[in-house]
Amino acid sequence: LIVFLSGVGPGSIVVEAGTGSGFLTAALAYYVRPDGRVYSYEIRRDFLEIARKNLSLCGLLPYVDLKHKDIVDGIDEKNVDAVILDMPNPWDVVPHAKEALKDGGVFVSFLPTINQVEKIVEKLIHENFLDVLTIETLLRKIKVKKGETRPETFMIGHTGYIVFARKP
Repeated sequence: LIVFLSGVGPGSIVVEAGTGSGFLTAALAYYVRPDGRVYSYEIRRDFLEIARKNLSLCGLLPYVDLKHKDIVDGIDEKNVDAVILDMPNPWDVVPHAKEALKDGGVFVSFLPTINQVEKIVEKLIHENFLDVLTIETLLRKIKVKKGETRPETFMIGHTGYIVFARKP
């Protein structure tokens, strides 16, 4: 969902923070190749090494620059197509993202709590971002049976929120 709604595609330049195991990084790298690039910021060196191994196994490491740096301190890249964050305090990055994004570039943040959503949306509006959209991610299976199709009655739920915005 993040990849598709961000508009990332071949040739895109993407800044990501919160590399973790590299799962989202790999998806982004897959879609920006062959001429695009993903710059992924991570504060934990052990996560960077795990991500490096995973990206190498997928053959996607050539499209990624892994950076051991706190993105809160600034974004090195300029004129990027998207800034995608999976971190607890993305509002601290919004001014840097605004500076790094090209006009019309997309800001995306994944957040686990509604309190964080309120705080990031407030910051995006304060920084004059446009088209602010929040989506809840919730997986619910559907039991399909002729004449009896309905949602499953038992669900192990874990939700998250994705906030999208566009630089003016």
